Amino acid sequence: MPPSGRHSRLALLLCLVSTAACNLSGFTEEPFERVGKSDGYCSRILRAQSNRKEVNNEFRLRVEGDPENYQPGSTYRVTLTASSPAYFRGFILVALREGAEGDRDEDYTGNFQIIDEEDTQFMTNCPPAVTESTPRRRTSIQVYWTAPPGGSGCILLKASIVQKRIIYFQDEGSLTKRMCEKESLYRDSTDKPLLDCCACGTAKYRVTFYGNWSEKTHPKDYPRRANHWSAIIGASHSKNYVVWEYGGYASDGVKQVAELGSPVKMEEEIRQKGDEVLTVIKMKAQWPAWQPLNVRAAPSAEFSVDRSRHIMSFLTMLGPSPDWNVGLTAEDLCTKECGWVQKVVQDLIPWDAGTDSGVTYESPNKPTLPQEKIRPLTSLDHPQSPFYDPEGGAITPVARVIVERIARKGEQCNIVPDNVDDIVADIAQEEKEEDDTPETCIYSNWSPWSACSSATCEKGKRMRQRMLKAQLDLSVPCPHTQDFEPCMGPGCSDEDASTCMMSEWITWSPCSASCGMGSRSRERYVKQFPDDGSICTLPTEETEDCVVNEECSPSSCLVTEWGEWDVCSATCGLGMKRRERLVKMPPADGSICGAEVLEVEKCMMPECHTIPCMLTPWSEWSDCSVTCGKGLRTRQRMLKSPVELGDCTEELEQVEKCMLPECHTIPCMLTPWSEWSDCSVTCGKGLRTRQRMLKSPVELGDCTEELEQVEKCMLPECPIDCVMSDWTEWSECNKSCGKGHTIRTRTVTLEPQFGGDPCSETIQRKKCKIRKCNRGQANSDEKRRRKEQREKRRSKQGRAEVPSQHPGCKMRQWSTWTECTKACGGGIQERLMTVKQRFKTAQLSSCKDRKEIRACNVQPC
Repeated sequence: MPPSGRHSRLALLLCLVSTAACNLSGFTEEPFERVGKSDGYCSRILRAQSNRKEVNNEFRLRVEGDPENYQPGSTYRVTLTASSPAYFRGFILVALREGAEGDRDEDYTGNFQIIDEEDTQFMTNCPPAVTESTPRRRTSIQVYWTAPPGGSGCILLKASIVQKRIIYFQDEGSLTKRMCEKESLYRDSTDKPLLDCCACGTAKYRVTFYGNWSEKTHPKDYPRRANHWSAIIGASHSKNYVVWEYGGYASDGVKQVAELGSPVKMEEEIRQKGDEVLTVIKMKAQWPAWQPLNVRAAPSAEFSVDRSRHIMSFLTMLGPSPDWNVGLTAEDLCTKECGWVQKVVQDLIPWDAGTDSGVTYESPNKPTLPQEKIRPLTSLDHPQSPFYDPEGGAITPVARVIVERIARKGEQCNIVPDNVDDIVADIAQEEKEEDDTPETCIYSNWSPWSACSSATCEKGKRMRQRMLKAQLDLSVPCPHTQDFEPCMGPGCSDEDASTCMMSEWITWSPCSASCGMGSRSRERYVKQFPDDGSICTLPTEETEDCVVNEECSPSSCLVTEWGEWDVCSATCGLGMKRRERLVKMPPADGSICGAEVLEVEKCMMPECHTIPCMLTPWSEWSDCSVTCGKGLRTRQRMLKSPVELGDCTEELEQVEKCMLPECHTIPCMLTPWSEWSDCSVTCGKGLRTRQRMLKSPVELGDCTEELEQVEKCMLPECPIDCVMSDWTEWSECNKSCGKGHTIRTRTVTLEPQFGGDPCSETIQRKKCKIRKCNRGQANSDEKRRRKEQREKRRSKQGRAEVPSQHPGCKMRQWSTWTECTKACGGGIQERLMTVKQRFKTAQLSSCKDRKEIRACNVQPC
């Protein structure tokens, strides 16, 4: 009995989605694998899928981070999952422009990238689509998807699922993800005019800068030695003050940050704006530009905004570079609903200040005259640019900035209130709550407060710690083990009414000497005079000695001042910190610069009250990643459980089935199980095993010790074979009659190195015969040839060339050589010697015009 129309359509759809589904359905019509893409195979899949609109929450299509918008050119991880106990056998995943039917190539947007070839592959007859590699039960798959270039609008990521004989597809729901292009950060200032702020009270924010510029993310010409971010400088200000903007011109302060990384001039410009500025934003420089967060915390600063000064701007130099920076300009933190923005997350690409015309990281100074407007860099600016992309793709962001509201003060008047959690979080920041530690959590006493992180009147933090000794009820969470509170340096307390309120110190000026001992200074100003009317006696200027170069002789080199000290490598106890400086000019006598460019010293943080990380010994170094030339090798170590917690009773290896003993100690923190090993036998009954490792309990804090090291390795250089040009054309025969020869040549374009294949011959000859010579003509030609050779030798010795004379005739001088017949690849030149006068006694064979030929332009094209 033939299948009904409904069942036939279902079988067809199953075939379109999965070969496995075809086998299950028993569908016998000609399979669509034979239908080419030109026959509308892709669109046929989409039309068949769109007939089914079932709501099923067992399956979900997810983009990592769940973004509502995509950044053009950025890459995202896309996951298709089934919640337990559901599973799927087959699937199809496509990315379409919104509103497109999938009939044309241009309907598909972005590019998928396969992560696991055992799970996923591109469809044979529909290349833009991703499907399963083998039909089997699975609960998840992952692929990468790279967003299309700017101007592509909104897109739809759509998935279909095959589970047994059921197909799930949704135009709206958990199997369809809609994303629109993210609004460009680099909009023209006139596109979005700043509005008056209607919010009440003030808000406090923390800005954190995450530098992602590294050799891994931006490998082209990456400057390994001197890469850094300069000190960050900015402000919260009114809409009437423009710190910097795209399409505008850089001020002197912005120029100094852009070219030199110096914030001094720009800080002066900001402070001169008086009431237009509420807070000056400052963060230290970072040497090198990138380090893992477990080695160095991301720099951050706090600032405030109010109704009249609700705009935030900042910038930092990407160094070394001609005049490249990143930052935010005129970020409005006031909402239309008369409230304060909760959080801003922005990826940053570099921009050009328009003051220097260099195109590479370390281009020499080349002022741009006249000065150009500030603009974002693009991937098509110059072929030598480190961000150049011949296809014009988006530049990978070099940094990310997060601006997060941490507190509000004063009565709030927004019409649409924030959610309750935000309000509670704000109140918690302003009011110190009483200790609400549960009775089931047993702690040690608090340690003494650490020294303030700020030694000046800048706001800092101090910290104290305690240790969790026991947790009697695992169902009741225990609060934090660290406590922080704001603080300022000595002599800066607001409680003393007779004390002047001073501004923060402005950055130290450059050293007055370029070589030897000099001086530098910094200054601050009075923000508020004492309430009792007394005179401020605190100094507003400081001067100290500085040494730029210890020696001032021809063998000494000029170096920059020392950069800021890095954050201490330890969060508690003894650690190390470092600072660097650069060589500005090598020694005049050509010797090697002996000045130190790196300093390392110990630093002491508050005493550690946590149990230290217990680490296994380092493993052996791995083999080099290459078989010749420069590569990398790695070694690892692993976390062990702290010995103070006692022996862990959890097993570390399983043999298929096991019973775990009841835990009566602090529970062990374990890694996930490894995959099962192969069976111990090749036939019959055997055993298989899997393992897991101990981790430190999360209550003790994260371990900051590195668990993997990478170093460079050098093997013998790779052999390079000889490379030769193509053969030139064969030259003309060197004889006008009788036997002669013709030649062709080639050149060596690359000499062999490190044992590579040697070069072969560069010239080849072969015989040629045009016609027979008359009797006596061969001897005459031979004599003439010898005479010509003698004349050539005489001409090389500096004598002027004279025409050859033959018995019975008088010859003219040689003509000049003709132009080469080819510009490269081997051509021909020729010249003539003609008879000027023939005597009566001359024989015809010995008195006639002559021609010479030679090779030219033999270099390869």
